[in-house]
Amino acid sequence: MNYFVTGTDTGVGKTLASCALLHAFAAQGKRVAGMKPVAAGCDEDGLNEDVKNLRAATNILATLGQINPYSFIHPVAPHIAAYNAGVRINFDRILESYYELESQAELVIVEGAGGFQVPLNDTQDSADLTIAFGLPVIVVVGMRLGCLNHALLTVRAINDCGLKCAGWVANVLDPGMAALDENILALQQRIDAPLLGIMPHQATPDAREIAKYLNISLLDECVPCEQPYRATSNTKIDQAG
Repeated sequence: MNYFVTGTDTGVGKTLASCALLHAFAAQGKRVAGMKPVAAGCDEDGLNEDVKNLRAATNILATLGQINPYSFIHPVAPHIAAYNAGVRINFDRILESYYELESQAELVIVEGAGGFQVPLNDTQDSADLTIAFGLPVIVVVGMRLGCLNHALLTVRAINDCGLKCAGWVANVLDPGMAALDENILALQQRIDAPLLGIMPHQATPDAREIAKYLNISLLDECVPCEQPYRATSNTKIDQAG
């Protein structure tokens, strides 16, 4: 089973959780691949840090284009970054890369951009892309003031799309957060999906270490969408960058 990882916002630890999941499954002897369909914000070498981390946690031979079909220089909302680059983000291109990874790996973790409904082009957003994949969703909750509302709205949006929330991860962004345990309990009582683990705050995040805090056995067998979107061979593919 493959999974789509979303978050309650940008900067809540989606990449760290995605890499930790990859390491956890790889420790079981599985061939795993990480994917970031759309990334905005690159270093001086033209590479996105999230993509580099996902590629490092991937244990199959995969090209950069398969792992990251769309990459943009400026760290702004994906649809704005694409517009500024003269590109329209095309789901066909993304799904072609995904199917290539899926054919090589036993498990693919797809990390979304920003939150669950961030726009990707003029008519589609990340929720539409998740529906296109037809994958169960793992939600990363950044534990800080305001997270309860963000988390519950995200899970409701997932359910409203007819998708399955397979589980959620609590990432302690603020080690001094007041009533941390009580906030986690409140989410456990309200989210109809297992808490896969609590990611402790780390000054220098280490995905391999974080993997020890995740209980992937709690991920149940989820049924994908009945009619997942499929790329068509005669669809024109946009060129990024």
